[in-house]
Amino acid sequence: MPRPPLARERVLDAFETILIDDGERAATLDAVARRAEVSKGGLLYHFGSKEELEAGMIDRLLRLHADDLQVMATAPEGPVAYYIRTSVMEDDGLDRALIATSRLAQGGSAAAAAALRTVRREWEEAIRPHVRDEMSLHLVMLVSDGLYFNNSLGVNGDEPVTPTGDALAQLVELVQRAVR
Repeated sequence: MPRPPLARERVLDAFETILIDDGERAATLDAVARRAEVSKGGLLYHFGSKEELEAGMIDRLLRLHADDLQVMATAPEGPVAYYIRTSVMEDDGLDRALIATSRLAQGGSAAAAAALRTVRREWEEAIRPHVRDEMSLHLVMLVSDGLYFNNSLGVNGDEPVTPTGDALAQLVELVQRAVR
């Protein structure tokens, strides 16, 4: 598959940044073009409308998620440990795409909400064979959700509320023991 044009990726990066930093309403075509340092015509060449730009963001999320599922499937520590460990935000591409798509869903995008449900369902499907029952699956998913949410509380130099290092490793081990 040919690599997308650099300007197209810059536009998606700009859209993603505006969604994360300022929300869906601030992510106008003009604002995205300015942030991407392209003309509005250049933006429209790649994305003919805001709906196409949103679809591009959702496609980015689904692409990054598919890559993550492949890594999860082959993670030496196993899918459960991998999923919990990676639930601590690292400001990587998948984290940013998840947050940006969440902003779109919060703004009323049914397509974004559907994509987020798909991502969650596929993570559940990847983890299900590695836990003993549905309650164990719920435990893994809810611990992950809690880590992801609490990670956002430790921003702007505040002390993080999400365990890191040894504490995160201990949490992963505790969850793994509980779900076996």
